This record gives sequence, structure tokens and C-alpha cells, in this order.
Amino acid sequence: MTNTALPASRLKVGGVTAFSATDYPGKLSAVVFVQGCPWRCGYCHNPHLQTRTEHSPLAWAAVISLLRRRVGLVDAVVFSGGEPTLDPALADAMHEARALGLGIGLHSAGMYPRRLAEVLPLVDWVGLDVKAGWQGYDAVTGVNDSARHARASAQAVLASSAAHEFRTTVHPGLHTEADILALAQSLSALGVQHYALQVARATGCADEQLNATATAGYPGAELLAQVSTLFETFTLRQV
Repeated sequence: MTNTALPASRLKVGGVTAFSATDYPGKLSAVVFVQGCPWRCGYCHNPHLQTRTEHSPLAWAAVISLLRRRVGLVDAVVFSGGEPTLDPALADAMHEARALGLGIGLHSAGMYPRRLAEVLPLVDWVGLDVKAGWQGYDAVTGVNDSARHARASAQAVLASSAAHEFRTTVHPGLHTEADILALAQSLSALGVQHYALQVARATGCADEQLNATATAGYPGAELLAQVSTLFETFTLRQV
């Protein structure tokens, strides 16, 4: 990843959703999906966004034109991915979207804490994906030492003025209920106030073993009751 900021016209956009009621809690948003992610989580449902192509599939000029037409229909634009903080044109794209009067949301897995910290002053709300307990991170991401970056990003989000939601996509083949409880307790101790569990879905997932594992009744009601007491708000999503 280059350290040099680029203009918004260089943002590599893999797709756009013109309207979403779920990607920014409490607001209607458009979603811009940025190409590229170095992690290889087995349950990923956007694997087509992992690779960065030479040329952006969607020109930023077309994206900002769409956003301009959505003003008054949506409250915000969410930059998702992939991993949007990988792209050195992200900050300028956020500036251009904010100039339209739109709020700025960000979905990040926190693998680039320095770049995340750079764009956080431009962000109104961030959804930070926490993949697992710190000791189990590499088994989920497929990348060594990934927890160190994620933890630094978590601390950066909590130190910022941006509203936040931390969330974990869980799967019984990757996260035991004891794992989930320990993770929730550690996040609560860090100061996280808003947390969501998202049960992994088979849609888009290329891991046949994970897809073959039943998720009915997972996580259990007792665990959910324990986790809910640790945060100001807690949400379970069957995504």
C-alpha cells in the first residue's frame, strides 16, 4: 500500500448500492464498495472485491454523479469493501462526498491502523469488524500478526470522535460460544459501547466446509443474554 494520498478520481470502486437501510445504523445511505483486501476470511461474502484490478471497474466521476442525485434521498454514504482504508484515494473521495452534504460512514476491518487514523476525522460513523479474540485472529484472517493491527485500529476508533459499532461475524466452525463471550468481555473492557454479532451466511462464501455447517440456534440464547449486558447497545444479525 502506498503512503501517498491520491485524488478521488483514482479510487478503485468495485460496486455501488444506491440505497441501503442497514449499512449505517439509523440512517439511509448509499454504499461505495472499494476494491482490495489482503485478508482471506473463510466466510467472506465479497471475495470478488479482494483483488485490486489495474483499472477501476466504476469511474469515480460516475459514482459522485450518482451520489449527487441521491442527495435528499439518503443521509449518508458508506465506504465499504473490500477494505477501503487500503485505497490512498479514500480521503479525497470522502471530502467530495461530504461537500454534497452527505454524512460519511466507514466499514473497516482495521488492518491499516495508521491510514484508518488519518481518515477518522472525516468520518461520522465507523463500523469496525473484529474478526475474533486477539489470540485467534490469524486463524480467521489467514494472515500472521493480524491481531496487532486490528487492536491498534480498535483503540484509534475509541479515541476518535466518530460514532462506532464494533461487530463480529461469527460461525460455529470458527468461533465457539466461549470464544465469543471472551471476545465480548475484552471489547467491553476496552470501552466499546455498541456491539453486534453477525451470523455468517453462505451467500458468496467459497468455503464449502463452512457452508455445510448448520448455524441454526447459534449463538445460543444464554450466551446472547450474557453478551447483551456488556454493552450500551447489542444487536444480533442473521446476515
